[in-house]
Amino acid sequence: MYAIIMGGGRVGLALANLLIDSGADITLIESDETLCNEVAADLDALVICGNGTNSKLLDETNIEDADYFIATTGNDEANLLSCILVRKFNVPNIIARVSNPDHEEAFKEVGIDKVISPEISAARELAQYVTNPNVSTLTTLGEGDAEILEMTITNDKMVGKRFKEVSPTKDFIIISAYQNGKFKIPQPDDTIARGEKVSVVVKRGTMKKVSKILEN
Repeated sequence: MYAIIMGGGRVGLALANLLIDSGADITLIESDETLCNEVAADLDALVICGNGTNSKLLDETNIEDADYFIATTGNDEANLLSCILVRKFNVPNIIARVSNPDHEEAFKEVGIDKVISPEISAARELAQYVTNPNVSTLTTLGEGDAEILEMTITNDKMVGKRFKEVSPTKDFIIISAYQNGKFKIPQPDDTIARGEKVSVVVKRGTMKKVSKILEN
């Protein structure tokens, strides 16, 4: 996999390192010369100093071979312009960071559907820690329509029941479990143990309801 990242700030650098660790080839574009030099010294990837909204510079990245272009700067306008420009190169996956949620619609109007706001994601995670400290979010699905959560069975009414008596429902489905530290895909007739940790796909807006069923 070959990915081009625009932006060498904290988000872009962290993303680049994660992708490199997964075996991806990375080119990172950064317009600030000082930051560019710092990133180049720390990152095992090609780092180009320049403006990602420049067509000639994009040509230097072999963008026609890219599987992903990811705009991660803190400037929504620069991210939007670069994504529009990259579309003509037929990159299959274009992803943009958006700092201001009000700008998300502008990205979608020009065909950039994969838009992520780290600030909003962080706020949601913090809110969850406050309201449901025993629940961990593993990932968000679709456009935020559902989440995969990790919960611990502490509701005595659930203990001893078979998984098929509890899941699936219209609000959630249990997709995996840990018993005695061992991962398993629960079968319909398997019984639920107290303290068992489970991964649950939860429909948006029903987390409190599901938490009450499994934990209270």
